[in-house]
Amino acid sequence: MTSHRSLDDFASAKLDALDRKALRRRPRETRHSDAVTVERDGKSLINACSNDYLGLAHHPEVIEAAREATARWGTGSGASRLVTGGHPLLFELEARLAAFKGTEDCLVFGSGYLANLAITPALAGQADLVLIDQLAHACLYAGARLSGARIEVFRHNDTAHLAELLSDHRRSARHAMVLTDGVFSMDGDLAPLPEILALAEQHDAWTLVDDAHGIGTLGGGRGSAHAFTPPATAPLQMGTLSKALGSYGGYLCASHTVCELLRSRARPFVFTTALPPASAAAALKALDLIEADAALSARPLALAERFCMALGLARPASPIVPVVLGSAERALSVSRELEARGFLVTAIRPPTVPEGTARLRITFSAAHSEADVDRLAASLASLTETVEAAQ
Repeated sequence: MTSHRSLDDFASAKLDALDRKALRRRPRETRHSDAVTVERDGKSLINACSNDYLGLAHHPEVIEAAREATARWGTGSGASRLVTGGHPLLFELEARLAAFKGTEDCLVFGSGYLANLAITPALAGQADLVLIDQLAHACLYAGARLSGARIEVFRHNDTAHLAELLSDHRRSARHAMVLTDGVFSMDGDLAPLPEILALAEQHDAWTLVDDAHGIGTLGGGRGSAHAFTPPATAPLQMGTLSKALGSYGGYLCASHTVCELLRSRARPFVFTTALPPASAAAALKALDLIEADAALSARPLALAERFCMALGLARPASPIVPVVLGSAERALSVSRELEARGFLVTAIRPPTVPEGTARLRITFSAAHSEADVDRLAASLASLTETVEAAQ
């Protein structure tokens, strides 16, 4: 009993410290009625912080595809892909994603986080160098650390700093990788991919772009690479199925040779049960819908632009709009007030974002109406004025 008591004492002390800083997290039961309506504590809210950018998680055709796959193939895959989990839908999905992203091959993982735990450690080791954007997603950092490579962090979107680090450290490394988000999840800005890829090419470094928030929303749905002319296509294009595609899972689009290596050496692929059939079928149907309707992918950004124009904010580059409020307490307070007015916008606090930059991370879905957007802008404008006056 002593060890249990000391464990609970340790956890209690850590929780107390989080409470004092307004950084404790508490999951709340949330019932999704449709793509943009949820219910919490018996109250209906407009969801303005989901990553379901196209509303496809609730699209009837996507739901029916998942239902049919479950009826035919079962609820789970039963084993890893290399044992008995390689059902036909996964191979079909990989072929579709490779064609969609313009690569030779694709490898599907259990989640986007697992994909990034897999890719860098399979390609880099102790003799190698990994250069990573300061604001890259946590799973890119986790994969970099697992690789055992030397890690150098370059200032956010600062290609001059990246060039300096490559000049200083590349010669001493066997191989080098550059890791960045395509669309940064907390700020919604884009990586300067053409410049990054040019530097990487100059120094023989392999670029991995996490396009979790770009696929389905930018470049006609093909992602952040296609937001540039010509497209800025990295040799390693990672993303998720769980956001704009309305399903679950992650992927890497790359050359056939690279994907073949990861099929044998990527531990989160080799040792993880394969995606259930429903997830693969849902993603396939989502790709059908995205390819058939260019306006669908364009709508979330158009709504974000409408919102920013109403509030006098800078024009957004993606459907993600951060409203930085500073302290965790202030972000929580404005989030609660928005909930009282019928909007769900979760406060984002450290360590997810840097100290002093707690914020509301507002995201727009093709399923939002213009009236939803206008009412949210008006509510936020009045609330932030009230908060400023009270300080």
